[in-house]
Amino acid sequence: MVSYYYKLEGQQPRVPSLMPGGDAFDDNADGAHDFSVMPPVADFEPELDLSTLSLDELISSPLVYNRELSWLDFNWRVLYEALDDRNPLLERLKFLAITASNLDEFYRKRVGGLKRQQAAGMANLTIHGLTPDLQIHVISQAVHRMVRCQSDCLLDDVLPALRTEGMRICDYAELSEDQQAQLMSYFHREIYPILTPLAVDPGHPFPFISNLSLNLAVELNDPMSGETHFARVKVPPNRARWVSTGEQFDFVPLEQIIIQHLQFLFEGMELVAAYPFRVTRNADIARNEDEADDLLELISEELRERRFAPIVRLEVDESMPEHVRHMLMTEMGLHQTDVYDVRGPLGLADLFPLADVNLPHLKEEPWTPCVHPAFAGLNSKSRPADVFAIIRKGDVLVHHPYHSFAVSTQAFIEAAARDPQVLAIKQTLYRTSSDSPIVKALIAAAERGKQVAVLVELKARFDEERNIEWARTLEDAGVHVAYGLIGLKTHTKTTLVVREEEDGLRAYAHVGTGNYNPKTAGLYTDLGLMTASPEIGADLMDLFNFLTGYSRQHHYRRLLVAPTTMRRRFVEMIDTEIANALAGRPARIIAKMNGLDDPGLVRKLYEASQAGVPISLIVRGNCRIRPGLPGISDNIEVISIIGRFLEHHRIIYFENDGDPQYFIGSADWMTRNLSNRVEAITPILEHNLQQQLKTILDVCLSDTRQGWKMMPDGRYRRRRWVEEGEGAGGTHQTLMDLTRRSSQI
Repeated sequence: MVSYYYKLEGQQPRVPSLMPGGDAFDDNADGAHDFSVMPPVADFEPELDLSTLSLDELISSPLVYNRELSWLDFNWRVLYEALDDRNPLLERLKFLAITASNLDEFYRKRVGGLKRQQAAGMANLTIHGLTPDLQIHVISQAVHRMVRCQSDCLLDDVLPALRTEGMRICDYAELSEDQQAQLMSYFHREIYPILTPLAVDPGHPFPFISNLSLNLAVELNDPMSGETHFARVKVPPNRARWVSTGEQFDFVPLEQIIIQHLQFLFEGMELVAAYPFRVTRNADIARNEDEADDLLELISEELRERRFAPIVRLEVDESMPEHVRHMLMTEMGLHQTDVYDVRGPLGLADLFPLADVNLPHLKEEPWTPCVHPAFAGLNSKSRPADVFAIIRKGDVLVHHPYHSFAVSTQAFIEAAARDPQVLAIKQTLYRTSSDSPIVKALIAAAERGKQVAVLVELKARFDEERNIEWARTLEDAGVHVAYGLIGLKTHTKTTLVVREEEDGLRAYAHVGTGNYNPKTAGLYTDLGLMTASPEIGADLMDLFNFLTGYSRQHHYRRLLVAPTTMRRRFVEMIDTEIANALAGRPARIIAKMNGLDDPGLVRKLYEASQAGVPISLIVRGNCRIRPGLPGISDNIEVISIIGRFLEHHRIIYFENDGDPQYFIGSADWMTRNLSNRVEAITPILEHNLQQQLKTILDVCLSDTRQGWKMMPDGRYRRRRWVEEGEGAGGTHQTLMDLTRRSSQI
């Protein structure tokens, strides 16, 4: 077996591709659904001999793990959901949109950061890891491969298959005369008045191009002078990208309609050609929080700077001639590696509306979240006190999107806002929806005279503007708003409710893995614990004092809190498993999370494997661990689950000599979570709730439908395909079925 490497002439060190597109393949002996026919992203060399590396090198070497390449590997696994013909056609279209949206964010954040390092003169410095120059080169090579695969999947597979089902994305030329006449009328009525052609010549400087905007590069001839001119036309983002032709499921791209009618914008000029292009701007803006007088003003200024930030990617239609491409590159200050030729439509993230058309047989069967059995008795006549009575009876663990967010987490916060016995509500808000019922409940609570304190994290990437608006709205309603801590992001998902009861004040708490966002609660898998535990309530009081005041709390009763206690406690629990394994006692670790890259915990996991501790890691995205290395990680397996829902919850399990410990919370085992963010993880102590978590972990570990297994060389392999029988539905279908059955009991 060989590993694929990016071979760069004259460049050292060699950089491994953790999973080029062609490296993913199927165990199935008959070769069904075998994607290995896809060629590697670049030339390959013999695999890296990991046995020659020391443990320090295995943990820290950029030849073993690079965060950017690891993320691209994850996006390949998402792209395979579009390639997998077992998925319904509109679901495949949706996954194409997801991979494109992921790439947009990747370029804004990750490549943007590398570009900033490059601009700062770090490109040729000897630093730990790979230089920005080398990483940008390798990323460009890998993403060109991914973009070609996206286009081929869309144009050669998904769209032709949709045509056979009666849904068409049409070229303008194939429309009937009546349809073209209707679209001309639409153009003059809805599009022409808002278009602004911008000339580029000595009297008209190259115009500002907004982030992620779709544009037309227009070449014109002046019949009077014979001179060639260039103009830019922006495709309006406030109009539908896919315009109905009049037939129910026939659409034509908006840019084609504009191109066909450009002569109305340039009367008297001869239209030569028009070529779509699209730009991505850097979102990684340097900030100095320590010198900020006002964090809100600092983030507001950053948003203004981001609008005009440098361009980091240019996507162009593959038909664009070299002289037009060169002109755009020159005006934007870009290199060839920053330019991506695209066959077919640009901006595939715009496919999301098409994936939602009303063709149910081409989609997954709709899922309606079930009401958690504990809340089954709630109805429109229920009193707010009824919610707290349920939680007093015993801890409740809700699992989204399988359980209803509205009739659990949201109901808890809304009940707290309405209940006259509730005196105070404290909450952390990292991300929420644009029309948030959670924020409305908090405002209503403040208007009823309750003390409401909210930590709004202004530094939540790409939600800064929305969070600033919510922070100001909450302040206007009399809510005590804190904006986060200097140098730390507040990523924890916690709510504390203080209620006056007959025997005194009682604290009710919610500790979750996901945001207080009803929209993502229907798309992401997350867990939330609702409890009246006095210890957890006291811990949250201390945590909120740390967040809103000057407390320097370093001791917590139940919660694991980053950046103070969490890393140390996890190391201690791994050490306990090591000691148990060496003594012949039951030992095991299962950890489910979004990413795992912290060198300290990676080292401890390797040590645990060497001591004989079986370790199962369910890691959706970035992972620094290499499993199955003889003498180092023989006892470690790494699995990634990709499918209908975004795997987002964090569950940690320690066997603990037959007395299992379970934890859930907001933190991955990433250095940023353990050292640079405020996070909270809670133990799950009740046996019935532990069994719920065990079921989730067991389903993930046995998944032969949606699961990918990391090989020792870092590549991911599809686990054995199953067409029928147990495991055929994958993790998400299995958990939907289990939740539906439990709700009917």
